[in-house]
This record gives sequence, structure tokens and C-alpha cells, in this order.
Amino acid sequence: MSVIITFCVMFAFWIVMSGKFDLFHLGMGLLASGLVTWLSHDLLFAGHTKKFGAMLAEIGRFLQYSVWLFWQIILANIHIAGLALSPKAKELMEPDIITFKTVLNTEFARFVLANSITLTPGTVTVRIQDDVFYVHAITVKAAGDLAGDGPGEMERWVAWVFEGGRR
Repeated sequence: MSVIITFCVMFAFWIVMSGKFDLFHLGMGLLASGLVTWLSHDLLFAGHTKKFGAMLAEIGRFLQYSVWLFWQIILANIHIAGLALSPKAKELMEPDIITFKTVLNTEFARFVLANSITLTPGTVTVRIQDDVFYVHAITVKAAGDLAGDGPGEMERWVAWVFEGGRR
């Protein structure tokens, strides 16, 4: 089943990225998606022993998370652009390394959280050591609730998507 899902994901990605719907491009997409699926189908769903319905539910939650994350990226871009254009930028910037202990149990969920943090302008995941994340943030506002007590909003979203936690 993971082979079929991997192929569908790869082919859908091909279509979205190419934007071409003629026979040549769709045929190349089928070939490329088939080759990538053949080479890497076991990587995309490594360690997943979930049933098909549970996997579809996880994909649905991930799509919701992607929309939320996209909105957070837009808000962070506005914040960083305002910071960059401000004549008082030096006074407003407070770069710092923030550490927090994650509640996420799986490596994949931690991987998604680390990449989500790095995708958000103004923050970069520097290191993950065991349960502890080290994140560079350019301002306190950019850091958001990463260093607060308990899991932050982004971490709760990731837990909801991949570990069945509450949002």
C-alpha cells in the first residue's frame, strides 16, 4: 500500500511543480514518479505500521497543519520585513539561543517540528539533542512560545498530526 501512496504523492507533486498537462510532461511525470517510487518507497513510510484509514487521517491532519504553518510563515515574514525596514532595527533585534524540552516522542515528529521552526523566518533549529531543541531566534517575538512553559502551539500541532495529541 505504501508503494501506491508514494507514487500518488510523487506524481501529484510533479503535476503541481511542472504546471504542464500535455501528454509529454504527464508521461515524463509518470516515469519519474515511478522511478522515485521504486527507489524510495520504503523511505517515505519507514516505520509506519498504521492502517490505511489511519494513514489517510494523518495526511488530512498534516494538510490542515500545512495551511496553519503557511499562515505562520506569512506572519513571520511580515514581522521580519518590518524589522528589516525599521530605522531602529538594531535596538529591536535580540538574537538568542532558546532551548526547550519537547514532548514529541517520535523522531519523525521531531524532524517535522525542527523543519517547521526553520521554515518560519526569524528562527533556525540549530540542534536537537535527545529531547532538547536549540533554536536561534532573532527576536523574542520570532521565538513565539517556543521557550514557554509546556509545549508551544507549533509543537502541539505536530503532536496532534503525528502522535494523536491534542491541538
